Amino acid sequence: MIKRWPTWAPYAAATWSLLYGGISLYWAFGGGGFPFAPVDDDRQSGSILEGSSATVVAPVIAAIALAGAVVALLMARRRPSTLLVCFGWAMAATLTLLIPDYTMLALIAFAPLLLVFAFTGVPGPQDGIGDILYWHRTNLVIIFVGGLLWTLATLACRRRARGSCEHCGRRPGDGEKDRATLLRRGRWAVAVAVLAPLPYEITRVSWYLGFPLGIGRDFLRMMQGTPGMLEVGLGCAVASTIGGVLTHGLVSRWGEVYPRWIWFKAGKPVPPALAIVPASIVAVTVIPAGLMILWTMDVRDGWALYVPSLLWLAWGAGLGAATFAYYLRRRPACRYCADRTARTAIARKWSSGSS
Repeated sequence: MIKRWPTWAPYAAATWSLLYGGISLYWAFGGGGFPFAPVDDDRQSGSILEGSSATVVAPVIAAIALAGAVVALLMARRRPSTLLVCFGWAMAATLTLLIPDYTMLALIAFAPLLLVFAFTGVPGPQDGIGDILYWHRTNLVIIFVGGLLWTLATLACRRRARGSCEHCGRRPGDGEKDRATLLRRGRWAVAVAVLAPLPYEITRVSWYLGFPLGIGRDFLRMMQGTPGMLEVGLGCAVASTIGGVLTHGLVSRWGEVYPRWIWFKAGKPVPPALAIVPASIVAVTVIPAGLMILWTMDVRDGWALYVPSLLWLAWGAGLGAATFAYYLRRRPACRYCADRTARTAIARKWSSGSS
């Protein structure tokens, strides 16, 4: 199923668009549950559409989503064109990066603790899992998934338009990228990905230790009086630091071959997906969390609440670039390319024989 993603991705994107477009029509005609409607502060998201009117925004969403369903079907059934590819990338970027907020990043960072947060009241009182994943947030997860489907569909479409292999992106006659060049570019990208979150890490550790770096003392006292609040910030800073260490694996030998201290795997190759999948997930969820700050920033309580998070844009971009360079260095031979080459050779042989 996964290996056939270029075939089913356009149909999946069309199905998602049709369903979301249909429910948007329901909201446009006065149906309840519009997920961007104004709500109490404790139920708001950080989306760019938060607080919008259903009568204005829902019809626009419905029109774009339903048009997207048609475009996705054209991607699957017709020869791809530049117009289809441009529409697809616009849908993918909007759904994955622009509309979501920090929700996906928070879910990934706190997945092991989510149930604890929901049922123990840390940090602050919660009334079940619905008090964390309420509708305004859950809708953003649904939108993010739609963005991923559109990314896959558009990637397959673009590769077909270029005459590339839909699975690996190689074109006939393409040579492998120079490993030294990819490694050099990867090192620059890793440097950006490691340095960008440093201000966030430093400020959160400082707050935990009692130093109001970049915030007012009253705000620090409020955090100190809220159970678990400073601990969550410290945990995020520690997780980010550990992630920075692991990011070095994208340009280090231990990111390709297990080191000696992992005795049960020492000397064996590291599966590329073990690094590519988590790094890609973090890169694509950090960027919308950084973009969210652009329309939610309010520095009255101190610059450190927002400015360090703006650098997450550079963090996500750097991590994404480093991951892509790692993928190009490590990607194995594609059996689909080999099958296509073999079929072409056989066809040419039969053609020359019959003539």
